Amino acid sequence: MQKETTTALVTGGAGFLGSHLCRRLLDEGREVICVDNFYTGRRANIAPLMSHPRFETIRHDVCFPLYVEVDEIYNLACPASPVHYQIDPVQTAKTSVLGAINMLGLAKRTKAKIFQASTSEVYGDPQVHPQIEDYWGNVNPIGVRSCYDESKRCAETLFFDYRRQHDLQIRVARIFNTYGPRMSANDGRVVSTFVLQALQDMDITLFGDGGQTRSFCYVDDLIRAIIGFMEYDENIPGPLNLGNPHEVTVAELAELIIYLAKSKSRIVHRALPSDDPIRRKPDIEKARNMLDWQPEVSLEEGISRTINYFSQLLNSMPDEIRAVQRPEHSAEQQKPASSEALSYALAVPV
Repeated sequence: MQKETTTALVTGGAGFLGSHLCRRLLDEGREVICVDNFYTGRRANIAPLMSHPRFETIRHDVCFPLYVEVDEIYNLACPASPVHYQIDPVQTAKTSVLGAINMLGLAKRTKAKIFQASTSEVYGDPQVHPQIEDYWGNVNPIGVRSCYDESKRCAETLFFDYRRQHDLQIRVARIFNTYGPRMSANDGRVVSTFVLQALQDMDITLFGDGGQTRSFCYVDDLIRAIIGFMEYDENIPGPLNLGNPHEVTVAELAELIIYLAKSKSRIVHRALPSDDPIRRKPDIEKARNMLDWQPEVSLEEGISRTINYFSQLLNSMPDEIRAVQRPEHSAEQQKPASSEALSYALAVPV
């Protein structure tokens, strides 16, 4: 008898992207298994889903094999911000590489289609601009960001070798900067950091002269692209750039956030971190042509929604969580707060 409902496994399902993906998959009628070890994932991110009859969660580290029956796998598990992945770089590399091996093994056994959340970091500090999928990148293999950059590159290698050797249906997407509600308050990313600083009228810390560029994609647009890629009729593996090609300088982003938050914050400058890319912008022509997709939420609208989320968050945030945003706490000193400590603070309706 043919199964009526598709079962999707989402690793890193309690994280920022994962929780939005779980919700969207449920809305589309799938059964969803959320897998997370809650290192950076938050229980509060998936709390509204816990009572859903087609949702279940498993506390599990993808560095170890997982035995479940699924039709689709979305492999999102890995700390994705420098503050988090540099705390334990060896574990970061293990999560990307061993996690890929274990999820590919599961896909091979169950004959599931599998999605890999790769990253624009595979391009390193790019010498080609904007970045196209055929560009091989300019990555420092022994730098402080290498644990993330190189392990994601290795994961891509594994996905394509499994496809060639075992005929797996794979989808590899290179995700560029994404933002929106449910970002972690202490992940050190530019949007969350600037918004929290602006809402508290603190100095906004700009690394370097602020001339480095980024392209910011609102989370709803990205999730729509991920699911569209998985549902694409033809067996095209990627890699596929997913992001917003609208390029802004970090200084322009800071000024926009100050304006939208009606903040009294001043901009102050600090030294640029090691291996921080100077320019980052995706070429998304492949995604446009294949999926008929492009970002729809403007930067102003997306930042406004994000400010609203963090404004509510600050109203309920315990003092010990608020402390991670104080100026004397450098990015290197910030560590992920426990999911238990953040569960109350992050339980903000979106």
